[in-house]
Amino acid sequence: MSTAGLNLGLSTLFIKKNLLTEEQITTSISQSRKTKVSLVTTLIHSKLLSAREIAELCYEEYGTPLLDLSEFDLASIVEELLNKKLIEKHKCLPLFKRGNRLYIATSDPTNIAALEDFQFSLGLHAEAILVEDDKLLKALEKILEEDISGLGLEGIDEEALAGIEVADTSHDDEPTGDSSDDAPIVIYINKILTDAIRKGASDLHFEPYEKRYRIRFRIDGILHEVSEPPVNLSNRISARLKVMSKLDIAERRVPQDGRIKMKLSRTKSIDFRVSTLPTIWGEKIVMRILDSSSAQLGIEKLGYEDDQRLLYEEMLAKPQGMILVTGPTGSGKTVSLYTGLNILNTEERNISTAEDPVEINLEGVNQVHINLKAGLTFASALRSFLRQDPDVVMVGEIRDLETAEIAIKAAQTGHLVLSTLHTNSAAETLTRLINMGVPGYNIASSVNLIIAQRLARRLCPACKQVEDVPVAELQRLGFQEADISKGISVFKPVGCELCSGGYKGRVGIYEVMKMSDEIARIIMEGGNSLQIATLAKQQGMRDLRQSGLLKVIHGVTSIAEINRVTSF
Repeated sequence: MSTAGLNLGLSTLFIKKNLLTEEQITTSISQSRKTKVSLVTTLIHSKLLSAREIAELCYEEYGTPLLDLSEFDLASIVEELLNKKLIEKHKCLPLFKRGNRLYIATSDPTNIAALEDFQFSLGLHAEAILVEDDKLLKALEKILEEDISGLGLEGIDEEALAGIEVADTSHDDEPTGDSSDDAPIVIYINKILTDAIRKGASDLHFEPYEKRYRIRFRIDGILHEVSEPPVNLSNRISARLKVMSKLDIAERRVPQDGRIKMKLSRTKSIDFRVSTLPTIWGEKIVMRILDSSSAQLGIEKLGYEDDQRLLYEEMLAKPQGMILVTGPTGSGKTVSLYTGLNILNTEERNISTAEDPVEINLEGVNQVHINLKAGLTFASALRSFLRQDPDVVMVGEIRDLETAEIAIKAAQTGHLVLSTLHTNSAAETLTRLINMGVPGYNIASSVNLIIAQRLARRLCPACKQVEDVPVAELQRLGFQEADISKGISVFKPVGCELCSGGYKGRVGIYEVMKMSDEIARIIMEGGNSLQIATLAKQQGMRDLRQSGLLKVIHGVTSIAEINRVTSF
């Protein structure tokens, strides 16, 4: 609060006019200092004088123009005049300018310090306009809070949210950019991030458009809109997220990637992978929640059928060869790989990984973050691994022939190699390697196992209901005659307060294909993915569709969900 708000000008005036006694003035000044509000506001709250009485008295005494602020259009105030630090400090409001003169609404025309501060800040000659204090405070509240209205901060523990720390992962002394002016944004962003964690979201999308700004969470693979803050907060929200991610807040023309480590408590922290993308209406920011607890899952919890799990564990126990996990982005490949690494992570093994980026830290595993700008590629990292006496190597993704050749060489020379590709099925993974230029005989001699996978939403056990599906429809959907003859109980989603649209959590659906001699022969003869898939099914492999229908039979998910995630 401005000390000028406690000057003797108004005090003397009130006593001279016999409106207040010296004792009342002394008490009011003391109360004003204690509560850090202006003397005028203190007198009004104490009901010693009304806002109208004070305004009329000042008008008569000082001749300052008097304005009914309730009739003034606050939307007409030019943004460049709104120095919110000074407005908050002096409880004054710049209204408009005429030439080089700035007209400022105040309930205390003797507050010369306020006029001087605005004059110095804006380079304009400041003149006071007298307004009633209660109307001024309402206008100030609207001006100062209109930017943060709609943030949904009502009724939350703002102190707790403001206290959430962002761990400093850099080694410099750069300021974070936080200030009291940004406190509502800080609290709001912390609330969004903690809500995402609480709801089990995997990704957060911050999306600016011409007339709206929306925030969506991806929960169980489906995007849900959770908030629509005012569109004029777009730049402040993106700036806050970029400060947290240690990104260049001044650079808005090119994509940037960063990382946030959010400390929820002394022992609990969550990592976010942050990606910015310039759009025509501002920067879209997507954050991936990296939950280390998912990497600690036992393999029995991932959704593998017993025969699939045993096959995966059998191949993990081999001293050499290659295990490939394939599927689209967000299909759970990383969790499958990390689960395998956890099984292999013993004192006797030297394990190294090359990842872009390192998503989850694993104790006892040597993890390398790929840095293309610095020349650290998957291929160069893999070459270095082979000079470091490795037992197990994990390559985040095989993207090119060079990486594929080095990985296959490692698998052929006594190392167990785990990696991923982006293909739709296990059989297509083999033809993808051939199309990259890898000779068929190298693929046949190095690849041990291929896992294709998807993630399907689990039905909520609290509200799922039996769905009546005719036998003919079950046959059309692909259920086996043997299963239909036994009687199938198919469930459908309903929805309750414990779930999201009848689903809660996700389960993996897998296609696990072992490299057999017959499949190796097809590869070396130049066969296609259709021939490989047909032979693999004859040898007992369940494709993604069949694995998904098995989850329906077990009551884990619904027909509609399997139709969504698998081809039919």
